[in-house]
Amino acid sequence: MTTENWLADTRTSYDTVATSYADLLRGAMEDEPHQRATLAVFAELVRNAGGGPVGDIGCGPGRLTAELRDLGLDAFGIDLSPAMIEVARRDHPDLHFEVGSMTDLSLPDNSAGGLLAWFSLIHVPDEELPGVLAHFHRALRPGGPLLVGFHAGDDTTLKTQGYGGHPMNVHIHKREPATMSTRLREAGFTVDVETVLHRDEHRGAILFAHAND
Repeated sequence: MTTENWLADTRTSYDTVATSYADLLRGAMEDEPHQRATLAVFAELVRNAGGGPVGDIGCGPGRLTAELRDLGLDAFGIDLSPAMIEVARRDHPDLHFEVGSMTDLSLPDNSAGGLLAWFSLIHVPDEELPGVLAHFHRALRPGGPLLVGFHAGDDTTLKTQGYGGHPMNVHIHKREPATMSTRLREAGFTVDVETVLHRDEHRGAILFAHAND
């Protein structure tokens, strides 16, 4: 699997489901008190670290970018899918969104007061993950917080359909919290908190980390 293939497949898949994805998840945070609390803690950490612009990397239709804005942060969104960005701009015209890849993050060095990667690293293959995390570390100001959410496990599955039955072709890479913590430390982060989420037979995880000097 080459970088070009997985990036192209991910972009095409989310272009295909963008409208349905946004419709299905609109208002979903109202039923997720733990996730809302997690974002509130993240917002406090950003302020405690000095504030500044906060990037929602892999923002999709911008629903969490808007949540961060409502928490008082100067939030913006970046996503690989042009169709997702189009929906985000339509639904949240007061926020800034741009098309971009986390594998070649266009943010200047030390420019972000915080970064959020909410279930957006799940499509990044293991061999590409160190480069992505290096971009996150480069873009963050020293001490700036990083919040990562992802599917917990140690296997990879192929998603061929989703969000209203539309065709997709994306691999979902599950990682154990300890594995992700190791990757973050190798990229120059200090890991502050590991939290495991349980929902039926599915496991998720949330990590809080901050960029070392």
